[in-house]
Order: sequence, then structure tokens, then C-alpha cells
Amino acid sequence: MSLIVQKFGGSSVADAERVFNVARIVTETYDKGNDVVVVVSAQGDTTDDLIAKGNEINPNASKRERDMLVSAGEQISISLLAMAIEKLGYPVISLLGWQAGFLTSSSHTSARIRRVTPNRIRKELDKKCIVVVAGFQGISRYDDITTLGRGGSDTSAVAIAAAMHADLCQIYTDVEGVYTADPRKVPNAKKLQDISYDEMLELATLGAQVLNNRSVEMAKKYNIELEVLSSLVKAPGTIVKEKSKMEKMLISGVAKDTDVARVSVIGIPDSPGFAFKMFSKLSTKNINVDIILQSIGRDGKKDISFTVAADRADEVKSALKDYIENIGAKDMVCSTEVAKISIVGAGMESHAGVATKMFEALYDAQINIQMIATSEIKVSVLIDKKDADRAVTAIHEKFFAE
Repeated sequence: MSLIVQKFGGSSVADAERVFNVARIVTETYDKGNDVVVVVSAQGDTTDDLIAKGNEINPNASKRERDMLVSAGEQISISLLAMAIEKLGYPVISLLGWQAGFLTSSSHTSARIRRVTPNRIRKELDKKCIVVVAGFQGISRYDDITTLGRGGSDTSAVAIAAAMHADLCQIYTDVEGVYTADPRKVPNAKKLQDISYDEMLELATLGAQVLNNRSVEMAKKYNIELEVLSSLVKAPGTIVKEKSKMEKMLISGVAKDTDVARVSVIGIPDSPGFAFKMFSKLSTKNINVDIILQSIGRDGKKDISFTVAADRADEVKSALKDYIENIGAKDMVCSTEVAKISIVGAGMESHAGVATKMFEALYDAQINIQMIATSEIKVSVLIDKKDADRAVTAIHEKFFAE
């Protein structure tokens, strides 16, 4: 007998038909003699709808009250799924995040999991119940409901698998696994049989929406084997594990991230310490900076450009406004009409010319590169947002043409 954690996203439980479909998947796993813990997201667009309702009442509401509002979405989905499993004749119980033992930080809307104490889950499994847990949420030390941020249900599932030493953690989505590119945009995208934690983490961080990056970090830390598969099609998925067998593949995938803003600070004094002071102001606001490009100093001045998440752009401008005026910088320019395109692959470490091949694909498509960043297993470029889909297609064809 194995302990299996299964996670289902919002599209998998979007309506009654799909809820019953998930119920059948869960009960089939249970019928094989397994203990089953199911983690569920809010139905369909419920979270977005709740946020919109909140904005109608008070667009400046506190983050605590926003968490109270959006956490209701998962409560609805776990109870509906439990009702469906119950109707199929199986013992089942639904638990909210705090009932399942999720203790988090008190950072509302973006809380971190401090620990999972799954005593209640174990008691219910001992009673031979299927346990359905609300993903995306927990409780702080102040007894306030918290949420984990977008994609938090993936993290919830992996955290339960880690805390309970599960034999397998399955992440069910609306695609059949991890692909070399978004199969909805690139028709000849190829499904991967397996992929390493490091490659998956890079793809998730760089815009691939199959898995939340925090869930991959946790899976790697606790060596939890993940399987990404479809809730709508019965087919083998993609295994995410420590080492991939696909050693011959130069790259594992092409990712697109359009949630990007480019900030350029022009005319900074070309002296030590100014970059440190500027970025330290962003770090105190917990604003993550990605690609950084600094020009060669001329006439005692230099320019620094960097990228941040698009929804943090206004915070960046606010945080730096007084500073750049005080140091006499010429201007600060911000654009959200950009996209980050990345290639990822462990095979890049031992192959020369990978970046050149990527740049050639963009040149052939007449797409201009604004910024470049590299590491051992990735190359990222910043381009105009309007060219993003064309860029992904061109790069994918260059690397994966038959």
C-alpha cells in the first residue's frame, strides 16, 4: 500500500462534470489499495472573480481581508469534490488548510509555509477516508487565514507529500505533462518523459505555467518525485526528479514570460556604491530583480537597466524616485511592453554555441534583442512583447526541428 498525494488545479474542477471526473480518478487510485490525499484549487476563475468582487467594494482593502475572501474559493471546491466522492460511495472528508496542519508566515497574500503538522490527515487516513485538502492556504501564528500566492496549491501538495513521506505526488493539469514549449501555442511541442528538478525549476521561474516554482524548490529539497499529468486524458505524464535520463537533449524547453517590466535608470554617477544603494532600496521592499545590464561609463555617468515583475513596476518607480533625484540621475524609464524568452537545458553545460543558435533563430525572425542573461542551464533574452509568440516558435523550430 502506498501513500499518494494528488493535486488538481482549478480547470480540473471547473464544473460538475469535471468534479465527478476528478472523483473517479481519486477513487480509482483508492481502489488499488492506496491511501489518498487530494489537494484542490478553487474552481475555474473563482479566485479572479472573488478578487474582482473585492475590488468593487474596496480596491484598497487590507491584505488580511483579501486572504479571508479568496480562501473561500478552495473551501467551495473541496466540499464539492468530497460530495462527489461521497456520492460514488467512498468514505471521504474535506479539510481546510489550517485543519490539515498548515502553519505559515503572516505575510498575507504571499505567505510561506513554516511547517505542516498533518496529525488530522493521518487520523482520517487511519479511518480509511480519502482526505481532500484545500490548497493555497494556511494559518499564521496569529490565527489568521493566509494564502500562499498564485500557484500555491502545487506547493501545498508537495508540502504534504514531504511531511508525510508520500510515495508519489501527482500534479494533475489540463495538459498531458511538461512540454518543450506551450503546446497551445506551439503545435509541434514535444512532451518530455522526464526532466530534472533544476531544469523544471528554471522553466517554472521563467514563465512555464505547468508547475509553481516554489513547489519544485520544495520537491528538490525533500527529494519528492513529481508526476505532471492530465486530468482529462489518460496518458503517462512527465516525471520530475533529481536527474533526467534525457542526456542527449541539448535543451529541455522554451519558456515565455510576459509578466515583465524593464526599468532603465539613466545618468547615474559612475562611482562605487550607487548600484548597491539603488538595489538595496528594492530589496527592502522585497522586490526581486532579474536581468541587469549596466553600460560602460562615459563622462562620469552610466545607465543601469533591469527587469522586475510587471505588477511591481509602480513600486519600483516609487521606491527609487527620490533616490535618483537626489543623486542627479537624468531620468528613469519603465516599460511593460516587453517579454522574457528563455531556453533551459542541462545539456547546455557541455555544448558550445547554444546561445548563438538561439540568437540566430531570433535574427532569422527579425526580432531584436534588448537584454541578455545566462547561467549554466539557461539563456534569457528580453524582447518586445508583441514578438513573444513568434520568438518562442522560431527558437523551438531551431532546436527541435525533425
